Amino acid sequence: MSGAYHSMMIYSSRFAPSPTGRVHLGNVRTALFAYLAARQSGGRFVLRLEDTDLERSSPALADALLEDLHWLGLDWEEGPDRGGPFAPYRQMERLPLYEPYYQQLLATGQAYPCFCTTEDLHRERELQRANGQAPRYAGRCRGLPTALAQERLARGEPASLRFAVPHQGTLRVPDLIWGERSYQLGDLGDFVIRRSDGSPAFFFANAIDDALMEINLVLRGEDHLTNTPRQILLLQALGLPVPSYGHLPLILGNDSQPLSKRNGAASIQELREQGYLPEALCNYLGNLGHHFPSEEWRDRSRLVQDFSLAHVGRAPARFDPEQLRHWQALGVQRLSLSELQDWLQASLSGLVPSDHLTKFLQAIRGNILFPRDAQEWAIRCYQPLQLPPTVQQELLAEGTAFWAMARQAYEEHPEDFRSLTRQLALRSGRKGKALFHPLRLALTGLEHGPELAALWECLPPAMVKQRLSLDLNS
Repeated sequence: MSGAYHSMMIYSSRFAPSPTGRVHLGNVRTALFAYLAARQSGGRFVLRLEDTDLERSSPALADALLEDLHWLGLDWEEGPDRGGPFAPYRQMERLPLYEPYYQQLLATGQAYPCFCTTEDLHRERELQRANGQAPRYAGRCRGLPTALAQERLARGEPASLRFAVPHQGTLRVPDLIWGERSYQLGDLGDFVIRRSDGSPAFFFANAIDDALMEINLVLRGEDHLTNTPRQILLLQALGLPVPSYGHLPLILGNDSQPLSKRNGAASIQELREQGYLPEALCNYLGNLGHHFPSEEWRDRSRLVQDFSLAHVGRAPARFDPEQLRHWQALGVQRLSLSELQDWLQASLSGLVPSDHLTKFLQAIRGNILFPRDAQEWAIRCYQPLQLPPTVQQELLAEGTAFWAMARQAYEEHPEDFRSLTRQLALRSGRKGKALFHPLRLALTGLEHGPELAALWECLPPAMVKQRLSLDLNS
């Protein structure tokens, strides 16, 4: 647990995704923790789209990202769809804001044009690796005379802009999760802040935007740990405020590698389509790498109330589909009857008679996780059963006498399942599993499911007669 957590601080946090694909569980957990930290401290939560990757970003993906986050309930005070005092909130619309800061760094000698080509840089890295050195830019263009650099620029020679990292010294970086970490400046290398095509590099735009938007809490994955010292150097060089940083341990997949599409990660869109509840996802993610006082269902206000950056662990969290299903089950059971009906309405339309809907939902709610489960039970209750031959053989093996007694008991007690089973028990001499197992199998085609007495109330009389007659495929 972190020893650097400032419990009295009011946080302005942000989530700054790139709209290059559908948002998935890994980056949604980051968004959730940033949201909870802001809300818990009474601060503000900002959404910013970092859309400078023109080849992969698209307006459609940006819209989808906003839709997924809204569905999760992560409301923000400022963002591309709401505006705010530090607009615009799309990075491509902020490009003119960066120019004065490039010029300031050039004027103070803390940035310089770099004319190295991609091929030059590749050869340099290969040579460093061959010599057992960590690959980093060696500063070939750092010592170019200013007049020569200006002459090459005037000729139209393409150049990136690099930040001149001090050759010596140590930078100590407080981290809300990991505590203080130290970096040797000589190991960082001069990094690009503006690409040769004029677009801002991540290090630069991300840090400048945080400062200009008055963000004082940056939560992100531990894969950004090496970015942070570079961004702090930039902000210090420009005299801009430095936020508090917290780097969340990564979420691992089933192969102990960082969670990705390849090893089990699902997009929020896919989880929505499967029928997961947003509250279930938030409860699951809130417990993934964060220790709450107790493991119980928390509504949004309780998640905010009980969240603390001091309770974020350093060990990698592991994605567990079964745990996600556990929280989904808790969420379904907490839905009111009207909420359950709204959630399942589209799946049950045309399958369940309107006068049966309430008792049907009450009967099945303990046995469903997703709308498709409810749909399957509706089909099983209100449409003819199609049983495999093995099941039919098992039913026939119970004997014609048992099914004749079952039909007679039904004729005498068509609306009272408990009276029917008492009568059948007396006549057949059966009890327990020997009595109820064949009835359940004949009436539902399954060995397990909702309480049979409750399900009985939903079965149309014609279906019951047909199934107790073992006329199951008509």
